[in-house]
Amino acid sequence: MKVTIGRSGGSGLRPHLTPAKRGDAILRALTFWSTRLSFRSLRLPLFALTALAALVVFASQGPKAPTSHKPTGRYDQFIVQFKPGSELRGVASTRQQFLDQAGKSDGLSVGQLRRLAVGADVIRTSRKLDEKEAQDFMNRMRKDPRVRFVEVDRLLKPDFVPNDPSYTNQWHYYEPTGGINLPAAWDQSTGAGVVVAVIDTGITTHPDLDANIVAGYDFISDDKTARDGDGYDPDPADQGDWVTADYCDLGSPAQDSTWHGTHVAGTVAAVSNNAKGVAGVAFNAKVMPLRVLGRCGGSTSDIANAIVWAAGGAVQGVPNNPNPVEVINMSLGGEGDCSITTQQAIDFAVSRGVVVVVAAGNDNSTASTHEPANCNNVITVGATNRSGGRAGYSNY
Repeated sequence: MKVTIGRSGGSGLRPHLTPAKRGDAILRALTFWSTRLSFRSLRLPLFALTALAALVVFASQGPKAPTSHKPTGRYDQFIVQFKPGSELRGVASTRQQFLDQAGKSDGLSVGQLRRLAVGADVIRTSRKLDEKEAQDFMNRMRKDPRVRFVEVDRLLKPDFVPNDPSYTNQWHYYEPTGGINLPAAWDQSTGAGVVVAVIDTGITTHPDLDANIVAGYDFISDDKTARDGDGYDPDPADQGDWVTADYCDLGSPAQDSTWHGTHVAGTVAAVSNNAKGVAGVAFNAKVMPLRVLGRCGGSTSDIANAIVWAAGGAVQGVPNNPNPVEVINMSLGGEGDCSITTQQAIDFAVSRGVVVVVAAGNDNSTASTHEPANCNNVITVGATNRSGGRAGYSNY
């Protein structure tokens, strides 16, 4: 099942702010988006309203900000899944011999980094490969009948367009054309008893949000991306995703930190009726921040592990989640087909009764070419404008 829902948006932050100013900026960023739905049960409003966080964009009349820099197509990290029962899956020495052989003709050293919750292995080559080299390398492995699949461990990025510093116009709450009639929905449900995993850049502390945050996890494995230097750990604090020019790829622009995960968490469940800041769409729900995005984005493999863990599955080296969620929100994406790894993780979550909500994307293009918007078993959310039509930048 794939459902596409229209909704409208609010911009996020543009800062690389000092700590003293960051709290005020995040307070302004805790804004809300809307979708046109009719609610027929007490649970549906929460699931639908949580979808408002899935695409963090702003339906303004001004020009669209530039899209994020696209990768140059050089790869050194791959995901390979061996068939159950094969020696390649069960015997480390046999698996390493296979990897050595796969890299031999290109003079590559190939090592296994870790095993994912979906049963695949993340491997890394000793140098980055261009698109042809990467395809040849994967094709050599695919020829072995013991290999179920192999794919690039792609980087995904926040679906986020910082644009407008004003967050006071909340027409999307109540207007009948582009809005969601939120006050009437609140009469049915405000999210009590539901936990929403926000798989994003992590979280910052904020007085208008802290009371609705439950313990999360940091699933960024790469030290360069994470900025905290300790791999998977129980601290999902957002370290900032700012970068200097050329840091991610040759020609990539400098970028300020977005604090994107806090923005999305506030959309879902900012504390309400507290005489400060703003109200969350499901303000009696709880948010579980799962950090997967850092400098330059986040890897497919880490995102897949976060999805499985959020739904109550086991991830190697990580304590089990004591509080599996009811909803997963991913405001992230990248161009390309839905990866097999991502689809397996989503299917696991859905099999556990979890609703998975994802961003359509901001490229004025078909969502069928953007992962995870094109995956099965997700609710894919696009943006509307105030008149109820599709926002000009929204994928569809």
